[in-house]
Amino acid sequence: MRRIPSRRLFAATLLVASMLAPLTATPAGAVHAATAASTSAPAAGARWHGEDDCPPGGLGPELTARLDKAIEDVRKQAGIPGVAVGLWMPGRGSYVRATGVADKVTGEPMSTDGFIRIGSETKTFTVTALLKLVDDGRIGLDDPIARYVHGVPNGHRITLRHLAEMRSGLFPYTSDPDFIHDLLSEPQRYFTPEEALAYGFRHKNTFKPGAKFEYSNSNLVLLGLVVEKVSGRPLAEFLRNRVLRPAHLRHTFLPSGPEFPEPHPRGYTNQTLDGAVVDSTDWNPSWAWAAGAMISDQHDLRHWAKVLATGELLSPETQAQRLRTLPTGFPGLSYGLGIFDANGWIGHNGSIPGYETVTVYLPERDATLVIMINTDITSGGQEPSTLLARAITSVATPDHVYASAIQPR
Repeated sequence: MRRIPSRRLFAATLLVASMLAPLTATPAGAVHAATAASTSAPAAGARWHGEDDCPPGGLGPELTARLDKAIEDVRKQAGIPGVAVGLWMPGRGSYVRATGVADKVTGEPMSTDGFIRIGSETKTFTVTALLKLVDDGRIGLDDPIARYVHGVPNGHRITLRHLAEMRSGLFPYTSDPDFIHDLLSEPQRYFTPEEALAYGFRHKNTFKPGAKFEYSNSNLVLLGLVVEKVSGRPLAEFLRNRVLRPAHLRHTFLPSGPEFPEPHPRGYTNQTLDGAVVDSTDWNPSWAWAAGAMISDQHDLRHWAKVLATGELLSPETQAQRLRTLPTGFPGLSYGLGIFDANGWIGHNGSIPGYETVTVYLPERDATLVIMINTDITSGGQEPSTLLARAITSVATPDHVYASAIQPR
């Protein structure tokens, strides 16, 4: 039985992960434009940010052709079954296309209209919920986590800010060998937040609070518990009422289990006990909860990118704290409160077995990029979504190429 490297497994990953067996490349599918109508389209009369500024004719034949080629080259080389990309550049136009397949068995083409598991992009929503409570005056970012959750190693010195910045020093529960075995042995299992955290709490902390950056899902699960304790509401309910509805996101939610509304692509992973590639579409994401279990679609993610980066739901003072990014130790990449700056692109990426996403906003150009794919299998040691984001931005914004350097645990 092949042992999966712990730093790779279930990384609510940030940009790069260690190498696993590559997926055999699927036959190339024709690149096709997205259809205008969709079950996930905004309600009649609704408008998304920048929509009126993006001419429907696209970015022009030359740039469109270069993007088509860049995306298809990465898809083939990395063995990605299906890719859906949205790039909106007000004043210049937009590019909304899909290529490859949503289902390797039926050959159903990938679409830009389906739902997707967004993995660690969930963190942007959880931290926004936390910051809403900061604006309400109900918590402070420098409060110790021990004030809200008991039993956290060194919890009297680890603050909510440390958790949101990934500087707590808590051991990531997803790196615990028993957690890896237990989840992969029963991927339909339901985990409570406390059960997941317990796998990490059995280990010593890896450094003193604030000493350095280390990406850990344990941090965000704890913040989810803080939101629940202070608000007196389940996290899914608080997110719905205080974040999703005010942001006008109609197709984004935190599931309670493996539910996954149609339409959606099938997801493929090799994060298995024997390294075999399997269909992980219906795996239960409860283990990731506030760190990576949410579902969304391209329309909502496009809108969320700007809401998140510009702080529309928060006070200017709180948003300024959120965007105070600190070095991660990797070139071109800094991290704030549940958000990163990758060479000017503000947002987050996500990875969960079978799916990867990138949702980022470039303030300098008022540009938005959303990538959705139906695999998390690495290629050359890198996340396939990162390869795509780098290829797309190299063509569209060569002075702001998406950074990619973090090796998560």
